[in-house]
Amino acid sequence: MTVVYALDIGGTHASAGRIDLGQGSVRERVRVPLPADADREALIARIGSALRDVVEEPVTRIGVAVPGPFDYDGGVSLLRHKLLPLYGVDLRSRLRSLLPAPPPVITFVNDADAFVLGEWWAGAAAGHRRVIGVTLGTGLGSAFLADGRIVDTGPTVPPDGSLHLVHHRGAPAEETISRDALVAGYGNPRLDVIELAATARRGDERARRLFSNLGGDLGEVLAPWIGSFRATCLVVGGSIAGAWDLLGPSLHTTLREATPLQTMHPAALLDEAALLGAARVAANAV
Repeated sequence: MTVVYALDIGGTHASAGRIDLGQGSVRERVRVPLPADADREALIARIGSALRDVVEEPVTRIGVAVPGPFDYDGGVSLLRHKLLPLYGVDLRSRLRSLLPAPPPVITFVNDADAFVLGEWWAGAAAGHRRVIGVTLGTGLGSAFLADGRIVDTGPTVPPDGSLHLVHHRGAPAEETISRDALVAGYGNPRLDVIELAATARRGDERARRLFSNLGGDLGEVLAPWIGSFRATCLVVGGSIAGAWDLLGPSLHTTLREATPLQTMHPAALLDEAALLGAARVAANAV
């Protein structure tokens, strides 16, 4: 069994996994919270503890999925809107210092890119040559994949391959397509996505309409890029994708005539997709 280790660092948690490259599967996974009030050393210690908990043999390669802005080549965090204590930190060096010698090769990749790579490799997008992946959570993440490679430049994709940079109805798309938009739209900050979805399923019309509108708005933002990129598969992940029964119907309706789209699915791998994608990038790194 060829093993690569992977980390998925999010705004509120970090996951670590031991990845079997031959099977395209996560053999073991550990998830730890990243408290909002944690300082730099506490955050690094928590991330390192998750990684050490899955390590069973000498570590030669680690793939790390992390949101931007981030210096992916240098391994330095440029995040300001989340995990602010890590701003300017050389995470490659810090992670290496937490592991026994010899130092492993550590590769960093955007979390949305890692997500779509994982779903294409072993999940809902398997078998498709051209895929758009969307992550719905605190913000709106996206990635465009052709023949196993991320495409983030050129006229067929939005700038940097990022849908959150696209304007929708006069404002950035994630102002209406995100967790914050759902919570603000309902007007009760004590209810997060899971509680809002439960409220909608109990018949609350206002909550149901918010999820339906989000699905329709997402479809409107995606439609021109599905055509220009010639995507045959759309896969949707992130915390809001857990409410697929509430947002999926309006997304299907909005995109029913989008060509050449053949399938759209919620993520099949849930929290494992980004780990698999990060591991694949690490395995192929020179």
